[in-house]
Amino acid sequence: MLSRSCRQVTHLVLQAEDRALPLRDRLAVRLHMLMCKACPRFADQLALMRSASKRWRQYSESQD
Repeated sequence: MLSRSCRQVTHLVLQAEDRALPLRDRLAVRLHMLMCKACPRFADQLALMRSASKRWRQYSESQD
């Protein structure tokens, strides 16, 4: 079953931050993202937070 709920997809998106997802899960996430408006926004916000965190670490390290 490739159909997943928003809760399941956000959980998978968060897991994908730490490890590679199996093909079945990657396909389920992609399919869900095509049909949902909220989950792509969540993924975009997560990417923005990751980028901001990376820049902050770089900034903090350069100040030492």
